[in-house]
Formats: sequence, structure tokens, C-alpha cells
Amino acid sequence: MTGKNARQNAILRQVSGMGASFGSETRYSLLSSQEVVIGRDPSSQVVLDAMLYRMVSRRHAALRPLASSPDAQPSWIICDLNSANGTYLNGQRLQGCQQLISGDRITLGHDGPEFVFECELKEQQATAIAPAAATPLPPANSYPTATSTFYQPPPNPPKPADSISFTQLFPIISTGKDLTRKAYLIPGILTVVFVVLMFATVGQPTTNQVIVAIYIASAAYYFIYQLCGKPKPWWVLLASALTTAVVLLTPVLDLFIFVFRGILPGNLPSEQESITFTELLVRMLFGAGLMEELLKAIPVLAAFLIARRLPSPWRERIGVAEPLDGILLGTASAVGFTLLETLGQYVPNITQAVSAHSGTGAGDLAGLQLVIARTLGSVAGHMAYSGYFGYFIGLAVLKPSKCLQILPVGYLTASGLHALWNVTGVINGLLLVVVGVLSYAFLMAAILKARALSPTRSQNFATRFLGPK
Repeated sequence: MTGKNARQNAILRQVSGMGASFGSETRYSLLSSQEVVIGRDPSSQVVLDAMLYRMVSRRHAALRPLASSPDAQPSWIICDLNSANGTYLNGQRLQGCQQLISGDRITLGHDGPEFVFECELKEQQATAIAPAAATPLPPANSYPTATSTFYQPPPNPPKPADSISFTQLFPIISTGKDLTRKAYLIPGILTVVFVVLMFATVGQPTTNQVIVAIYIASAAYYFIYQLCGKPKPWWVLLASALTTAVVLLTPVLDLFIFVFRGILPGNLPSEQESITFTELLVRMLFGAGLMEELLKAIPVLAAFLIARRLPSPWRERIGVAEPLDGILLGTASAVGFTLLETLGQYVPNITQAVSAHSGTGAGDLAGLQLVIARTLGSVAGHMAYSGYFGYFIGLAVLKPSKCLQILPVGYLTASGLHALWNVTGVINGLLLVVVGVLSYAFLMAAILKARALSPTRSQNFATRFLGPK
């Protein structure tokens, strides 16, 4: 019926995106007396999750009723609200406003969430809008483009697209939490703080080297953290780095040296000693690779054992429940190892050696150069080896029945890469580049596989937009 005993019932149905996952659909009834705004702003009528739909603007598009038919039945128009990524109607980018017909597809952004507009007649006696039956969607090549007519502005047209708002002139007022979550405000603040400290310690070489080393190492670790995409408390990661640094200052290091370099064939050669490549590789494998990778794994294993005694959710937050946890804790441990080894051993040695020949200023400059090279290179060095071994520790926790197969593979591979780096550094600089790239590739491959295996993949900030496999 189309007379007084019938009325139009308009529905907006979400057919893609997280709101339509696992076969379910989200439907929104459209009232003929109310404009419906779609966006991430909490004041919108259709609110989309800000973390799930970053391509959607805060106020992206609006559906507006327009009572223009002879029987006073409202028709609907879709208007783009000057969104950043545009609104698409049946695959075509919308310019201004356009009238809708039943079956039209609305997409927010080029690859954002998709909605279908449906309009049908309902009996006037109905007191509530019943859920509309799902109608089959038209094929992609038969979108109703020819029958959609462009909307003619009423006497009081909507706000023109080229107008300027207060929040556009002062964007910092409207960004809110997005400033910290999406604009990397915290890293920016820390960078400014470290820069001020660097300026303040000019003329104090040792303090300046420590500040530069901590900043570069933190930035390198933050890069790995962002790639992993799993939230982990900062104090847990800091504890992993500090634990390794403390272990290096205790008799535990002497015990490791005694076992790997005294009992096992890991005695490192002196500069005057002449040995073959094979013998050098074996010594580096035991005296550097196997020894140091096991030492750096201590915080990872300790976190796993301690967390086993804790209730959930502390068990998952602190401990090792999956490969991503092992990578995050392992690379954090490597940061502590790199900083203490660089600042406590390598930098003092080169500073003293250069100062003896070229003066104190040259020695301090050489020390600073070494600080930059070693801490920045840790992404393809200590962090790569420890993160790779951490992946296997987490994989063993995820698949405990196969741990005896998993752990030796990870331990030997990480130690082998470590030994190759040490050996090629003595032989040829070009080979050193090859091994460094290889180590970095191994770590990145482990991170990508760990993200795919993660039980919390849908909540991880690096993979939450990919949806379930």
C-alpha cells in the first residue's frame, strides 16, 4: 500500500567491517524526523570505533530526511561532511549530497566500512519498526547509478564544504586522545627532553655519551615494539633490560665465562693469534653466541617462571604466553646488554686508546661515534639475536609438547647469527653488511609470524585492522 495506511521504513545496514564480522550485521533504523551522522565522534548517531576505523573522520557523512514526495513520504539524501578520505556511493566518490534509493551502497573511505541503504513500506498500525528482512545485495557490476538523482538544495542548504570551523583553525582543541594515541606525543616529548639533556651536558663527554646511548637504544626498541603491536607494561620491559645489565655486573657473568670459554671451546683469540676461519667461527659460537644469547634469555625465562605463580590478568601482562611476549622481553634484555657492554667496555677502551695518540678531545669524539654506531646497530645485532630466540621461547610456551624441538632450533640459530657477525667483522666489511641484513630479516620474519600466531591478534594494535584469519 502507498496511501495513508502505509509508511516508509528506512534502514542502514552495515555489511562490512568489524561491525559485520562473523556473519552478523548491525542495523540502524532511520527516523524521518532526525538527521543521522556517521563518524567516530561520540555525539554521532552511528558511532564507529576510533581504533578500528582510523580511515573514518570524526563526523564523516550524514543521512538527511527530505519530505518532498506528493504523499509527504520522506526521501533520504547522503551528504559527505568534508571528510578526509571521502564518502563513496556505489563505488563513486560522493561530491556534496545525493539522493538515496533502496539498495545503494555507502562506503566511508576507499576501503572503509560499508553500509547498504534500504527503504520499504510498513503498515501504519505498526507501533515499532520491525527488523527488515535482509534483501540480497546487487552484483558489483549492477549498482544503481543511473536511477540515483542528484539532490537539489532546499531553501536552507547545509553548511557549505568550503566553510571554516573553529577546530580547523585550532586543531589542537579537537584532537583529544588522538594526540597521544596516533600522533606519537609521548615519543615526541621524550625526544625534546633528551635533546635538552644533550645540550645541558655539552662539555661532559661521559654523561653526554650515556644520554645519547639511552635515547638511541630507546628509539630502536620503540621501533621493534611498534612492529610487534602487543601492549606490554613499560616497567616490565624496563625490568628485563635492567636485569640483564645487573647480571653482567655479578659473578654470574664469571660463571658463564668459565663454562663457555674455559670448559667449552669458546676461548676468544687475541689480536696476535693466527687461526683459521673454521676455528674462529667455533670459538665465536661458544664464547660469544651461545654464552651471550643464553645470558640475555635469563630475564625472559625469569618472567615466564614468575608469572606462572600469578593470577590472570597479571600472568599474561608480565609473563610469556606467546612468541610476541618472548620477542618484546628478549629485545628489551638486549637493550640492557648493549648499553652496559658499550658504555662499560667498548667506549672506555677506544677513548683511552685514541686519547693516548691524539689527545683527549679526539678520544671523546671516537667514544661518541662508537656509541652511536653500536646502539643504532643493535637492531640488526643484539636485539635481532635475542628477539629471534625470544620468539622460540614464546613458541615453546604456546606449544609446550614440542618445546624440546623448538628451543634448540631457536637457540642455535640466534647463536649462529651472533657468531657470524663477530667473525665477518674481523674478515670483511661487506660480509658484515650481509650478515647484519640477514639478522634483521630473521627478526622481522619472526615478528610477522608471531603476529599471525598471536592469540590476541584482534586486540594487538599492529594487526587489529586485519580481521580474523
